[in-house]
Amino acid sequence: MGSSNDGSFAPPSHALEETPEVESATKGFFGRLLSALSPSEAAEKPAKSDPSGAALPAQLGLGNLRRLRVDDVSIPKIEIAAVPLDIGKDDLVEAFRKHGFSRLPVYKGTLDHPQGLVLLKDLALQHGFGASGRFSLKRLLRPVLYAPPSMPAPALLQKMQRERVHMALVIDEYGGVDGLVTIEDLIETVIGEIEDEHDEAEGLAWKVESDGVYVMTATVTLDEIERAIGIRLRADEDDEDIDTLGGLIFLRAGRVPARGEIVPHESGAEFEILDADARRIKRLRLRLPEAVRAKLPAKALAEESKP
Repeated sequence: MGSSNDGSFAPPSHALEETPEVESATKGFFGRLLSALSPSEAAEKPAKSDPSGAALPAQLGLGNLRRLRVDDVSIPKIEIAAVPLDIGKDDLVEAFRKHGFSRLPVYKGTLDHPQGLVLLKDLALQHGFGASGRFSLKRLLRPVLYAPPSMPAPALLQKMQRERVHMALVIDEYGGVDGLVTIEDLIETVIGEIEDEHDEAEGLAWKVESDGVYVMTATVTLDEIERAIGIRLRADEDDEDIDTLGGLIFLRAGRVPARGEIVPHESGAEFEILDADARRIKRLRLRLPEAVRAKLPAKALAEESKP
């Protein structure tokens, strides 16, 4: 197990031990999905555009996947959650807990030198449940796929299915890491977003975090949130065609903003992006004007009050 002398990676031995039933079911699903991507299928209608970056029902389906390249569905490098090769067991457990993912890329030195993947399942089976023994991350490494940004999305999906690896790093022309894409990202372009245990509970469109501060999904309607906060967010004619808060933010930024980015509003409010991918905004924090002012340092407030 672990990495070989020539730099290739071999997954732990238990990684390939699946029952015939599981293997058959997996191949059956992907076989049907991939066979439907054949060029002989009739072309679908052009996709509708949505200002929020969210996939509309008309954009879903196998035809949508055929139109996409890897860089259309990947997340940017700055948003990749990864761990260094020399990380300790306790810190690795904390990284899984913090990010909530079942697998993480492992790098040596910088993310541009990836070493493989570590799965939470492997960590739990070998070092959890009271197991003892020396911790070695190298022994847990599984292979990671590499894909150029221009690679057709169906080709990557086929490669993932063939090599049974569910995550790929997007490599730029200089060999550095440019982004990351998972098999879930690819399948979501066909069937829509897949909700899991880490996603926000359905029905919680927004909640009050503190005075003048709200956390909400990007799909909350502008009518609903305007009634809740008492501020009109539609400022001009272009806004009248927008239904969701995500669409309004997209219009202000001119693109899908990245996680952690702050987009100001004319009213003095601001939107902080909490979760987003390359295609859509998912969750955000809205600060009303008084909450924005409250977090400003005293010097900035003094400058602002000058005539």
